[in-house]
Amino acid sequence: MSFLNRLRALAADPDFRSGARDMASPSLGLAAWGLVTGVTMVKSGLSIPLAMGMSLLVFAGSAQLTALPLIASGAPLWVLLATAFCVNLRFVIFSAQWRSYWAHLPRWRRLLSGYVSADLNFVYFVKRYPDAVPQPGQQRYFWGGVAVNWPTWQVCSFTGILLADRIPTHWGIGFAGVLALLGLSYSLLTERVLWWVAVTAGAVSIATYALPLKLNILCAIFAAGAVGWWLDTRKAKA
Repeated sequence: MSFLNRLRALAADPDFRSGARDMASPSLGLAAWGLVTGVTMVKSGLSIPLAMGMSLLVFAGSAQLTALPLIASGAPLWVLLATAFCVNLRFVIFSAQWRSYWAHLPRWRRLLSGYVSADLNFVYFVKRYPDAVPQPGQQRYFWGGVAVNWPTWQVCSFTGILLADRIPTHWGIGFAGVLALLGLSYSLLTERVLWWVAVTAGAVSIATYALPLKLNILCAIFAAGAVGWWLDTRKAKA
């Protein structure tokens, strides 16, 4: 079977189409956030080639937007690395869960899957396949979601990069991006423990906002992690 025929067969597969359909529902929010990220990269001082490279290589909007103010302010490298690590620490947890599904795959396919995986890929996948064991159709469902998520982000991010100088600040596009992120975050709050974690992160971030070098983000992450760990421990003992 030729490569083109394989693509056609994949596009017609019900599991692939289901993954694409599920990911299409939050795509508008993803598009807004990608556009904001692209604009912010350029307005923070990155050149167009560097911004495009960051969009393709990093592919993590929250880490990108967290790192940009630190880069612009000349923060020490250790602060930049520590902040990006903490913001993306959730992907370590995701990877531990992905291992139950992808451990049988070749290493290059696991690495590729890890690169294109995002928060919502994980959320929708686990919702559809709650039992962490390999099952037929999982890969096709996963790549259906990726086929919507990754291009949407990159196209909108590149659009923001190329049109950054033509998008006035008074449009408030940054606020639109914040609203989009809040909407996406809300979809992840599926239980009471997660609500407490989110409230803790928000409260600590506001309380420590005056700290330099965006250190309030690190404080919020550590406080939310501690609260989540404590609540999970109490739940396990109950």
